[in-house]
Amino acid sequence: MPYTKKTYDIKGFLRMLWQGRSVRKVTGGRIRPAQGKRRTEIGLSPADTHIGEDKRKIMRTTGANEKVRTLRALYANVTTASNGVTRKAKIEKVEENGANPNYVRRNLLTKGAIIKTEIGRARIASRPGQDGVINAVLLE
Repeated sequence: MPYTKKTYDIKGFLRMLWQGRSVRKVTGGRIRPAQGKRRTEIGLSPADTHIGEDKRKIMRTTGANEKVRTLRALYANVTTASNGVTRKAKIEKVEENGANPNYVRRNLLTKGAIIKTEIGRARIASRPGQDGVINAVLLE
């Protein structure tokens, strides 16, 4: 399966490169690909959703479908697990992030991050860079 590799150009901007499977098999034989490179295999740079005034971007995907990328967000839909009530709560800061410890310092919002809201601590359950909303479950 193709994967992408992060590289930076001369000005320091992030570029995404296409990286396909190796040309050689484990045994040393040559693999002749059935198809060439595809634009969809390049991938995109991360959304890096952080706390701030709401800002979203609509991305076109395969099959003319759309993904909504949240670039900045100020509010989260927080659900209480015990009674199932959902409230809109203001995000104050990121307290923990299992994806990367540096994301706490930068206040980046990713799935699984624990955020501090005005009604308490909550864990993000949605993927802000792909879903376009921030849904969270209140930790009790």
